[in-house]
Amino acid sequence: MKKPWKMLSTTAVFATAFGVSVSAVNAAEDEKAQYLIGFDDITMATEFVDEHEVSEDQLVATSSGEDIDIDVLHEFEHIPVLSAELEKEDVTELKENDAIAYIEEDIEVTISQTIPWGIDRVNAPAANASGVTGSGVSVAVLDTGISTHEDLNIQGGESFVPGEPGIDDGNGHGTHVAGTIAALDNDTGVVGVSPDADLYAVKVLGSDGSGNISSIAQGLQWAGENGMDVANMSLGSPLPSPTLEQAVDEATDRGVLVVAASGNSGASSLSYPAAYDNAMAVGATTQSDARASFSQYGAGLDLVAPGVGVESTYPGGGYRSLDGTSMATPHVAGVAALVLEQNPSWSPQQVRSHINDTATDLGDTNQFGSGLVDAESATD
Repeated sequence: MKKPWKMLSTTAVFATAFGVSVSAVNAAEDEKAQYLIGFDDITMATEFVDEHEVSEDQLVATSSGEDIDIDVLHEFEHIPVLSAELEKEDVTELKENDAIAYIEEDIEVTISQTIPWGIDRVNAPAANASGVTGSGVSVAVLDTGISTHEDLNIQGGESFVPGEPGIDDGNGHGTHVAGTIAALDNDTGVVGVSPDADLYAVKVLGSDGSGNISSIAQGLQWAGENGMDVANMSLGSPLPSPTLEQAVDEATDRGVLVVAASGNSGASSLSYPAAYDNAMAVGATTQSDARASFSQYGAGLDLVAPGVGVESTYPGGGYRSLDGTSMATPHVAGVAALVLEQNPSWSPQQVRSHINDTATDLGDTNQFGSGLVDAESATD
């Protein structure tokens, strides 16, 4: 099955939609495909499972006198959704069940990247010089994983990618994003916006740079359950998902600031999850503070950050320069870590508002939102 959710960068595989090229998965009618079955509340989801003889791995639902065979892959604990496999021809009939609010294909997502001129441009060195370095703040990088690197301090994490159980990065995208957030101030390589922040690798995209909504939603759930302060999501899709929106909302309710890439198609609308109310949407700028041609913009855009020629850490102990809103997003996640170090009791909404209020005005709010993120002003 081809994955539609991808990284948000403008390099080869990501040259479609902000480093995250997304495509719906169309299964043959005689084969099972992966779906997300949503209910109005968790109680209804549980009752549905109980009433239809769900074993650990399989659910049999009866409709119109015929059995519908459903393989249950995951039952979410905090949102009323089941991840399951079923035949495409059974979807319409199953939707007629009054307990079910919606059924959506479990589509996939991909990534994007960063560089040192951007660290200077957002005034991170000035903030760091005043003693604000992100110490004590936990940042989850929901991406392709993070590879071991002398310039990165990885505290832990989890993989939700089938067949890729470790958190090591087989793509490069997640490691690059991590460096922009928190590459160490160790006189080696590059330095990140918040060099003392604690990095957690939450692998939701595979080595090919794509992954399913279910993996991403599980990653957000992990972030909420494990006390993450910030979740960087340099990934996206042109297609909305009620499951992903609920996962973003639930993580926010648990105190996680969700920071997401606006997208790389250049369109005047945001990709998902950046378009959701509880996601802080970040666009990309060039070294001349112009909107990067690939950067999506429009209603809902919070602000912008450097996203062209961004140099950062890369697997194998090296460094690479990349373009994309995927690269812009970690600048903002890093600034959020600085703000939270100073204000650990602030809610995600307070941190978001403060960062927007202290951004450098670049003019047209449709193109730039509140403006260019400014670490020094945000921590002054």
